[in-house]
Amino acid sequence: MKKDPLKISGMHDGATPKVFRNAARLRDSMTETEKKLWEYLKIKPMGFKFRRQHPIAGYVLDFYCHRLRLSIEIDGGYHLQKEQKEKDLERTDYLKTLGILELRFLNEQVLNDYETIKSIINAQLSVDIPSGIEGERKGKNINQ
Repeated sequence: MKKDPLKISGMHDGATPKVFRNAARLRDSMTETEKKLWEYLKIKPMGFKFRRQHPIAGYVLDFYCHRLRLSIEIDGGYHLQKEQKEKDLERTDYLKTLGILELRFLNEQVLNDYETIKSIINAQLSVDIPSGIEGERKGKNINQ
């Protein structure tokens, strides 16, 4: 068995069957902006495979590239509410402990500035990552 320096049990970090069921439900009811971004991510930009509505621990990531440990989130208006902002920050902090970088965009950004969003994602995909463990990655919360 391979040594796991981040102590991650697989790519789902102990997600329960309930979280997997929720992820499947979310895949069946993607938002307009999630569908739009998925049209780009499903073609494996720069050779990187993304998964949509990926379960990890108690969370479901909108889009996830396991090879890069990169999560991309598309936030609706409710993410601007104080309580949801606190939950999002807690989730971001948890993902950081797993070595997962999180990029966050608002629905409006995807709808109104799609090419910029793709450029930001492509810039992240083209970052030179050392072989083996990706090393310490600082979490980003891009919300322009």
